[in-house]
Amino acid sequence: MTADIDTGATTVSSPARTTAAALGHTRVRYKVLAMTMVLGAITYLDRVTISVARPDVARDLNLSPTQMGYVFSAFYVAYALFEIPTGWWGDRAGTRRVLTRIVCWWSAFTVLTGVAFSYASLVAIRFLFGAGEAGALPNAARTFSRWFPRQERGTAQGIFFMSMHLAGGLTPLLVTALLMFFSWRSLFALFGSLGFVWSVAWYRWFRDSPAEHPGVGAAERELIESGLGADTGHALDATQWKRLLGNRTVVCLCLMYFTQAFGGTFYVTWLPTYLASRGLTGMTAGILAGLPLILSSAADLLGGVATDRAARRLGLRLGRITIGGGALAAAGLLTIAGAFVASPVAAAVLIAFGGASSNFLLGAAWGTCVDIGGRRSGAVSAAMNTSGQVGAILSPILVAEVVRRFSQWSAPLYLTGVLFLLGALCWLWVDPTKPVSE
Repeated sequence: MTADIDTGATTVSSPARTTAAALGHTRVRYKVLAMTMVLGAITYLDRVTISVARPDVARDLNLSPTQMGYVFSAFYVAYALFEIPTGWWGDRAGTRRVLTRIVCWWSAFTVLTGVAFSYASLVAIRFLFGAGEAGALPNAARTFSRWFPRQERGTAQGIFFMSMHLAGGLTPLLVTALLMFFSWRSLFALFGSLGFVWSVAWYRWFRDSPAEHPGVGAAERELIESGLGADTGHALDATQWKRLLGNRTVVCLCLMYFTQAFGGTFYVTWLPTYLASRGLTGMTAGILAGLPLILSSAADLLGGVATDRAARRLGLRLGRITIGGGALAAAGLLTIAGAFVASPVAAAVLIAFGGASSNFLLGAAWGTCVDIGGRRSGAVSAAMNTSGQVGAILSPILVAEVVRRFSQWSAPLYLTGVLFLLGALCWLWVDPTKPVSE
């Protein structure tokens, strides 16, 4: 019988186990992926809860729909402001420390959301919540850049986002059921506590590279490192931000992700309200509100596998842009079609498939960031995701304003669909074969 002894910075295993790991074909990278999947699930669990609990929150705090729009956007404003600095921090300090800090911070403010007592306090708490969560996705991408060879990264990204969207899709059902027994304040305390458990487990077990982890066997380490190219090590030299942000592929990724996030934010903020406006309530509304993210969980996985397979058959550039551009084009057409359908259920289903299509591209998008980023994958990923957060900031406010002005919910659907189509065009100028260092 063997046991591991954790000494803080280093885990000391028994000699027999260490020898076996060194000689065997281990699969530690899949355990890393499993840990990041739990991270992704907690991210969306905490993020989506407030949209489902919105009626109770608005009633207790006496908030108007416009004020709730600003509450939603406060999260994304902070997320955008702190995304690039936190992604850059992960490049320099490693994701073991940075992700631990991120999850502890946002978990604390998830709990504090339940003690909000006014409009101002809720906006402040959600802003600080967003500041804490910023950098989670770029640092996950950074983790994949160190732990997965190039040929597996799209799949890893797809599986990661699958966990996020599956959790987000099931959250409306879970919250709807739990609100029958608990107050919305209690739910935030419950969900926020999960992140602290994850943080302890992550910091104790994870290491920034396979070479530092005692459980990685020689064969697995060789497989990973042979597929990393120049991606190894921390980016300790100065980041050339002007060159990075002026890169054509980075610019196009940013513009594309703005449109993707604009539409994606609609699903996690105003979709439950839209369904209520169409006469859908109760568990039916809960199921349909979660449907875009439930379908997205399958799209994430399939899209990640598809972009890796397409890259092997068509080459890296066509493998990424075919999946990325095609997915956004389909999302635009499906969303616009949903605006034309008279049946509220049929409209909700079309919108859900549109949302899933927009997420089919995530493996290609984040895989491209790692492809061109190398040791600066965190910074490149953060730049793209920051642009997405600008779309996420504007989405809740513009949707509320467009509905107020036009007095119909079809208007924001048209807007979202057209943005998706414009985002699809951006993929034509994306080239993942050219690193930002060139």
